[in-house]
Amino acid sequence: MPVKPAEDLAVRFPRVEGAAPDQDREWCEVLVDGEWRRIRFHDYGEIFSVPGLYEVVFHEHLECTSPRVVAQLLGSELGRAGVDPGSLRGLDVGAGNGMVAEELADLGVASQVGVDLLQAAADAAERDRPGLYDDYLACDLTELDAAERRRLERSEPNLLATVAALGFGDIPCDAFATAFDLIAEDGWIAFNIKADFLEEDDPSGFAGLVQGMLEDGVLEERARVTYDHRLSIDGRALQYVAIVGVKRADLAAASA
Repeated sequence: MPVKPAEDLAVRFPRVEGAAPDQDREWCEVLVDGEWRRIRFHDYGEIFSVPGLYEVVFHEHLECTSPRVVAQLLGSELGRAGVDPGSLRGLDVGAGNGMVAEELADLGVASQVGVDLLQAAADAAERDRPGLYDDYLACDLTELDAAERRRLERSEPNLLATVAALGFGDIPCDAFATAFDLIAEDGWIAFNIKADFLEEDDPSGFAGLVQGMLEDGVLEERARVTYDHRLSIDGRALQYVAIVGVKRADLAAASA
């Protein structure tokens, strides 16, 4: 759990008049050392530098449900398939400070490796949830060097989880594809994405990527649910889609 309790953090949100800002431009102010500091939600390095702030902003104030929703959807499908969660070795991509991994550990997932672009995320995970991960790499999945790839392959992951991380540039399609191909064949895939990013006119590329994976048989979809990810700063519910499936082939092989 976070080392700083919620009651020790003062957070305030802007008053929204007219159109709400885009999701990746939302911000709040937090009282740090007696001064109000403005922090954009997607400036994760700053968010993670304040112990407990991520949980207070996204889960207490904005009512984020995604770690629980994705983990529960995965758990339901594992149960339906008769798979013991203890047989899974997870790769948590866009891991942040470990909220998703904590849900998966509660589900019974045996071991997990975290991956995030930011060293600040790795530091926050060790600070807030020490010992949760067997390993944690701060790296760019689109530019893995040989040593990083060996570390990721060492655990022989058969579960990929990525929650609230796709579609905004932090984890582009190429990074997701790299992570997907690290998972063993017949391994499990659990992720979510903003519903807009699965529309045909989506500029991020994820709509085409996900549809292509399903059509090519690379990913066998087992469950999909549309749900309220969290509230925006003007109180609107943000719609996301959670998908759980089984990997049947590497993306690299399918596109060769």
